[in-house]
Amino acid sequence: MASHCCNPQAVARTQRYRTILWIALAVNLGMFAVEIAAGARAGSTSLLADSLDFLGDAGNYAISLWVLGLGIIARARASLFKALCMLAFALGVLSMALWQAFTDQLPDAQTMGAVGLLALLANLGVAALLYAYREGDSNMRSVWLCTRNDALGNIAVLLAALGVFGTGSAWPDLLVASGMASLALTSAYQIMLQARRELLATSPTQQP
Repeated sequence: MASHCCNPQAVARTQRYRTILWIALAVNLGMFAVEIAAGARAGSTSLLADSLDFLGDAGNYAISLWVLGLGIIARARASLFKALCMLAFALGVLSMALWQAFTDQLPDAQTMGAVGLLALLANLGVAALLYAYREGDSNMRSVWLCTRNDALGNIAVLLAALGVFGTGSAWPDLLVASGMASLALTSAYQIMLQARRELLATSPTQQP
């Protein structure tokens, strides 16, 4: 952060990034409320999974705002925590999908499609704002990966809605929810690796 004091461009970039994170935080909290209500009403595991993803991302953005002015070690540790949260989200979604597989409830495809489209538009807007910040330390990368995963998950929900409508079966919904969980697992692993590299690089034993 000290290096930014004499670099107006770096300061302006950080301030813009902070503003974008606040916008992303508000959007994700709002969409969490919308999707968890719609997912419960529609009986859709993929919508419920996506709502939890929105909640997790809201926490991700809040943590990123907190550590934005801190050093690389604090940001890397925050990234490890966020990766563990992503891992917990993935395991929770897989558990929901497994439980739903043993019920006989058919999701409401129309609700899935309408809410999935709204969520996609929200995430594409956030992704467009964050695109310029997709590279950087593990903290920035974790924010970008979560946002990208959200957009991909929204597209998958729309495909699941089409699948449920066309087949009259809940399996497309369950398969999409499982795929979203797998994507979260992969992203968590990538973030953990990068954060670990950053911590090792700043370890006192690595200094000359």
